[in-house]
Amino acid sequence: MLKKKVLLGMSGGVDSAVAALLLLKQGYEVTGVTMKLRPDKYMSESSSGGCCSLDDIDDARRVAYKLGIDHLVLNFTEAFNTDVINYFVQKYLCGRTPNPCIACNQKIKFDALLKKALLLGYDHIATGHYAAIEYDNQLNRWLLKKANSKKDQSYVLYGMQQYQLAHTLMPLSNIEKSEVRELAHKYDLPVAKKPDSQEICFVQDKNYAKFIEQYTGKSSPRGCFMDEKGVILGHHSGITKYTIGQRKGLGIAFGEPRYVTKIDASKNTIVLGKDKDQYSDSLIAKSINFIPFSNLHKKINISAKIRYQAKPAEATLIPINANNVRVEFKVSQKAVTPGQSVVFYDGNLVIGGGVIEESTKYN
Repeated sequence: MLKKKVLLGMSGGVDSAVAALLLLKQGYEVTGVTMKLRPDKYMSESSSGGCCSLDDIDDARRVAYKLGIDHLVLNFTEAFNTDVINYFVQKYLCGRTPNPCIACNQKIKFDALLKKALLLGYDHIATGHYAAIEYDNQLNRWLLKKANSKKDQSYVLYGMQQYQLAHTLMPLSNIEKSEVRELAHKYDLPVAKKPDSQEICFVQDKNYAKFIEQYTGKSSPRGCFMDEKGVILGHHSGITKYTIGQRKGLGIAFGEPRYVTKIDASKNTIVLGKDKDQYSDSLIAKSINFIPFSNLHKKINISAKIRYQAKPAEATLIPINANNVRVEFKVSQKAVTPGQSVVFYDGNLVIGGGVIEESTKYN
């Protein structure tokens, strides 16, 4: 019987390295692939600025050699520049705070890479994500579930389609990060001690505003800080330098803390509110993807995460139309941020998710 062929995305980190090890132990024929994503002007020798640096490519190649598997480097820089970097920049210019890692998963890793893998004759792609994929015979659908791990990453995967789930393996679904490190040391993998990447891969030092200015060749214009009633409080130094919930770095002092509660790109204004003004009872989300079913026809009770590090909050999910939903929270949520993603859960099951369009308050 022929072994199933798997093209494994290897970022040069410990997670994908151990994913390769586990797939080999499960009997798959594994080929590692590192995607060249960043255009050359955003590449660096150091891996300290995020994944996909030149060092990361070399680390992935060394792991592949250690495990005795082939390693490829595929160039996706054009698609990455269009679908991830440009997306990131344009959303910030519109006063949104996007999540480029989610865009990369949706457009690059589980779309462009999967299509390339199938074209090359592979049966599956695989990644080092901490999440679980299962097939439900009753629903006749593939499901995405939280990993049995503290480092669950299902939040960034809510956009996966049925054909993508059917052709994707995630061997770290039932393993803790500490166990991954132990396996990497046990099998003497070259990246066993390598720290995890924490930053957006194409932005150095988390300076988003500087990157956007360099990318566009333009400075974000100054504008007005205002309060909830439209009274001018001072002047901001460009909307790309701010995000919802921000308190520090405003460049203006008050007798009590003030927070960014709204960014209006069309008027180039930023609203500053008090702590109570940060909280929202509901939100509208667009660009919705559901996984256990195709469409939502009636309201359901769920838990929702409004950002990757947020705790799930009890809520009601209400359909508006095929592409938009309302999420009403039982307890008001702090700093609901347009441009970020909201992801819906039923226990460990990922119902789906979408992009936050606006938040609302009931007074």
